[in-house]
Amino acid sequence: MRQISPSLVSFHSSLSFSFPTFSTNSRFRTLPCFNLQIRAMTSHIVGYPRMGPKRELKFALESFWDGKTSAEELQKVASDLRLSIWKQMSDAGIKYIPSNTFSYYDQVLDTTAMLGAVPSRYGWSGGGEIGFDIYFSMARGNASVPAMEMTKWFDTNYHYIVPELGPDVEFSYASHKAVQEYKEAKTLGVDTVPVLVGPVSYLLLSKPAKGVGKSFSLLALIDKILPVYKEVVAELKAAGASWIQFDEPTLVMDLDSKNLCAFTHAYKELESSVSGLNVLIETYFADIPVEAYNTVTALKGVTAIGFDLVRGSKTLDLIRNGFPSGKYLFAGVVDGRNIWANDLDASLSTLQALEGTVGKDKLVVSTSCSLLHTAVDLVNETKLDKELKSWLAFAAQKLLEVNALAKTLSGLKDEAFFSANAAALASRRSSPRVTNEAVQKAAAALKSYDHRRATNVSARLKSQQRKLNLPVLPTTTIGSFPQTPGLRKVRREYKANIISEEEYVKAIKKEIEEVVKLQEELDIDVLVHGEPERNDMVEYFGEQLSGFAFTVNGWVQSYGSRCVKPPIIYGDVSRPKAITVFWSTLAQSMTKRPMKGMLTGPATILNWSFVRDDQHRSETCYQIALAIKNEVQDLEKAGINVIQIDEAALREGLPLRKSEQAFYLDWAVHSFRITNCEVQDTTQIHTHMCYSNFNDIIHSIIDMDADVITIENSRSDEKLLSVFREGVKYGAGIGPGVYDIHSPRIPSSLEICERINKMVSVLETNFLWINPDCGLKTRKYSEVKPALTNMVRAAKTTRMLLAKC
Repeated sequence: MRQISPSLVSFHSSLSFSFPTFSTNSRFRTLPCFNLQIRAMTSHIVGYPRMGPKRELKFALESFWDGKTSAEELQKVASDLRLSIWKQMSDAGIKYIPSNTFSYYDQVLDTTAMLGAVPSRYGWSGGGEIGFDIYFSMARGNASVPAMEMTKWFDTNYHYIVPELGPDVEFSYASHKAVQEYKEAKTLGVDTVPVLVGPVSYLLLSKPAKGVGKSFSLLALIDKILPVYKEVVAELKAAGASWIQFDEPTLVMDLDSKNLCAFTHAYKELESSVSGLNVLIETYFADIPVEAYNTVTALKGVTAIGFDLVRGSKTLDLIRNGFPSGKYLFAGVVDGRNIWANDLDASLSTLQALEGTVGKDKLVVSTSCSLLHTAVDLVNETKLDKELKSWLAFAAQKLLEVNALAKTLSGLKDEAFFSANAAALASRRSSPRVTNEAVQKAAAALKSYDHRRATNVSARLKSQQRKLNLPVLPTTTIGSFPQTPGLRKVRREYKANIISEEEYVKAIKKEIEEVVKLQEELDIDVLVHGEPERNDMVEYFGEQLSGFAFTVNGWVQSYGSRCVKPPIIYGDVSRPKAITVFWSTLAQSMTKRPMKGMLTGPATILNWSFVRDDQHRSETCYQIALAIKNEVQDLEKAGINVIQIDEAALREGLPLRKSEQAFYLDWAVHSFRITNCEVQDTTQIHTHMCYSNFNDIIHSIIDMDADVITIENSRSDEKLLSVFREGVKYGAGIGPGVYDIHSPRIPSSLEICERINKMVSVLETNFLWINPDCGLKTRKYSEVKPALTNMVRAAKTTRMLLAKC
């Protein structure tokens, strides 16, 4: 059996992830690719990152979308990725290895393709397999039709494509991907557990198609989609599958009896189809409510149930108080959401206690959720110092942690592995770099009273208008402009000391001048400097704050080919020096128009980072708020009169259970107010939010007390406007996005005019701003220029029409 070296370094080493030099048709098919003795251990992985350790799939996708490579070349990269991942898990000793967790864009979109639930606007006539043209049109739009809505996957920074369903939709088995990938792995010698988004969660995560009445229940479609699921199951059985995993994460939500009955009905209908298969129902991201626990544990035909026991600590009590005899428990004790090394002794204690409840032969060690939400492999990190690196576990290391726990339960404890783990945990607890007493005291003092600006927003807006003198329906953008290859090259070369600081500043200054000139030519009213000096809206700030560390290849998929590299918050946070003042004042000196100072808010920095788990998240958020407050004050002193503090991820951190939401919103919103509570009335504070369902937290958004909020609106079919139609009064400036920047499609001025008219019908024009949905960094100038031209033209046209009324 493979032995783990006792050293700290090898504790966090992992299998090397390298692409094979052969295709799936090669002789590798005949090679044994796993150790049978290790595979006898009861270990499981819910899912695994699919972009590749160095974003190989990202680059393959973008090359294909740009027409530079063929579909066959894209498929080859994808096939090699899957092969490497399956082999890595197998070699690491994982028994239950998932398949069909790979996706070219999103697993929910894959399910939509599997069900043939293509909206009619994409022109798919049904019959046959859905190809890349239809698939990517649904995800990204095309020249003639917009993309489907995209929103956050529960409380993560991953985005999924929202299915659009109505009573007339005709479902058909239109993508055989799950079966094809199972067969692909089996041919390579790996028997996997095919993973499907469960039928009930799929419907609950969908939305009614445009024009469908509010009374329509998506769950009414359950009997229409189950025949397709049955076909998939039948093919998997015929292909030799012995297990199947249905992901039903909505079970952790606050579901009513009608929703819970849908689970009972669905799996009763599937019972005969899955006969002969072991069925795993997987839940994750939170504690499961008692009612849902009782529902899922009572399902017949279900062999096993998986629970998140990292975020779902209360679920442990439910299990201890009664777990159905004969069922397997897949215990998610290794964190799939964060990158800290597991406390193996604590996890082992939990698992040993569970053995007494469920039986030793029915307990499977697992991850709390898919490892999709973590970075891929520490072996690719060459710049993290040895001490900090010893505290971490990326996806590849989590495979080893899962297997080490499973081996121990089987009586094969690797003492060296556990000793190295204990030493790393002790190092982290005692390290002086983690704690800053002055920062902790300052953050603790913030809780003593409610921080708010002294004047109400109505009076502030009047003072700001006298100073800024903006037209009706002022235009602006969200912050970033396209990050061209040349711009990225300049940043890389500066970071590698290839060019001097003087050369770097000169290049960035030139880029800002061009962005400012373009905006003036377009006649945009409030300008931005384009953020050419920034790699990422969170990483850029974290690099200049204490308590943060950064990876070289710690990429995590956000949506499609878009990846982010979350900073690691390992200690107390403070701001040693000004971060943005130089660039913002430089940009303001280039124009007489207002120039927005661009900052990232505390809740967004928190939610888009890997956050320390040794104190409550609110403590860390308050520390970040103080750092951003210092930056706001310095920008104001430097003459910046408009400051945008983005809270794009405010809603993302909202707990899934309603009983826990008020506490989160209290400290997250308070943190935002802290950042700007002492600015003058004439300083206009903006914020921005994107791609989430904000309607249910609109009162908390109002409580943020920003002067202007810009918010995603176009891709979600203007869902945001419905909250104002229903009587919510918002007395501050608001800019619901008028076009979707995550699609290459360029909207016409007429289309944007129509969107503005819808806004004018429900919002007061003196509060209304005109802007895109989000920042423009992922787009090309060939798309940005005409889109912004049309946006400004639409704003001016509407102004003229309003003036005549």
